[in-house]
Amino acid sequence: QSCLPLRLISRGFSTTPAVNAGYKMKSHSGAKKRWRSLASGNAYKRGKAGHSHLNASKSPARINRLGATAYATEAQTHKLKK
Repeated sequence: QSCLPLRLISRGFSTTPAVNAGYKMKSHSGAKKRWRSLASGNAYKRGKAGHSHLNASKSPARINRLGATAYATEAQTHKLKK
C-alpha cells in the first residue's frame, strides 16, 4: 500500500504542492493591471500615475517625467515573478 492519504490516491489530476495544500494564491489584481513583462520575461515595466488630470499646477518637466516608463527594481521583479 502507498503511504499517500486516500484522498490523493483517488484523484485523477496533478498532485503539485499547491494541490496538496488545498489552495492556490491569487495574483494581485492591481499588479495585473499595472505591470507588463518585457520580451525577455526577466523584467517588468509600468506607466507612472498622476499624469491624467490636474496638470495645470504641475511643471512641464514634471509632466514629462510622469509620462516616462517606469521599470521594476530587482526586488520588485522578484515579487512580480511570483
